[in-house]
Amino acid sequence: MFFLQDVFPGLTPATPAPEDLPNVKEDLAMLKDLSFNDLLGRLAETMVNFAINVAIAILVFYVGRFIIRKIFKIVSAIFIRRKVDTSLSTFVLSLINIVLYFILIVTVIGIIGIETTSFLAIFASAGVAIGMALSGTLQNFAGGVLILLLKPYKIGDYIEVQGYAGTVREIQIFSTIITTYDNKSISIPNGSLSTGSVNNWSREAYRRVTWTISISYGDDVNAVREAILNMFRADSRIEQGDDLGDEKDLQVVGTAEENAVGASAAALAAETPASEAAAAPERKRTFWDKVLFRHRKTKEKISQWEQDREAELLAMLPKPNYAPAVYLSELAASSVDIQVRAWTKTSDYWAVFYYYNEKFYNELPSVGAHFPFPQLDVHMA
Repeated sequence: MFFLQDVFPGLTPATPAPEDLPNVKEDLAMLKDLSFNDLLGRLAETMVNFAINVAIAILVFYVGRFIIRKIFKIVSAIFIRRKVDTSLSTFVLSLINIVLYFILIVTVIGIIGIETTSFLAIFASAGVAIGMALSGTLQNFAGGVLILLLKPYKIGDYIEVQGYAGTVREIQIFSTIITTYDNKSISIPNGSLSTGSVNNWSREAYRRVTWTISISYGDDVNAVREAILNMFRADSRIEQGDDLGDEKDLQVVGTAEENAVGASAAALAAETPASEAAAAPERKRTFWDKVLFRHRKTKEKISQWEQDREAELLAMLPKPNYAPAVYLSELAASSVDIQVRAWTKTSDYWAVFYYYNEKFYNELPSVGAHFPFPQLDVHMA
């Protein structure tokens, strides 16, 4: 858009104060004083300047778009290399894309000559209004970001929260969708999930299963204990207390890519004769090779320090005893209560629990156990 003030600087400013409204008669009088050649010259100069600004704006737009695409690819590659969660990487990449393009468009508009202050004020006012109207939604949005960053649970975990228990099927920006054991789909807002307590049943590799068995007074507790421990010894799903659980939890397994690279290198070393390996000239290390080598060594030292620190912290924690145990827990009014504890993999928890409920009921009577129940003796006078 052209204004007379752009062509003729001596005219009234483009944004006059309210008390200084433009005088059309004076402007027309100034135009009459100019010759036709001066008028054409000033118009041509303004058109040339505007064309130059448009060309610069177009150049800046394409260069900026090229830079934004490069930044997008670099950040995306970093997320892929770091194995960042897909939901989080998609959200962050979209946010980066929108912010960078907004900055680019504002810059291009400013180069053309359009005042950007009013645009920024409008966007700021709209942001405040939208933020006040969507305060609850923004809380869920922030909760979704925190869940994606901190990862208190992931897709496939069985969680219990706000009176609901089920398997996490999808983690969205505003809500988390879980499927209950009876196949109900429940959507829970992320705001309450990020600030409330979440019971993650799938977080740990092993869980302890507990049963309480009531037998009659006079039954042999030792015989019941030995029968139960014999059942557990014959079941491969029950941990036997050899600390294999700790080793399984702490062992570090390389990624598929690392394993493939290592296997290829080993195969190549096996196929290469020793004479050829000795005869191969060693490539001279360049400056960048030394820099990368030092950087890699520094990363290895930091990684080793982190592993040692983690091992120290784990050593300070009490180790769980994975051996099954049978205790006499209570001498109740009409029964002797025995508590049975065993450790199993989290994936086998419910199968083991229900399996031994039935097995105890069917096999413990064979060793003299009796299951009491409330009884009432009535004496008639």
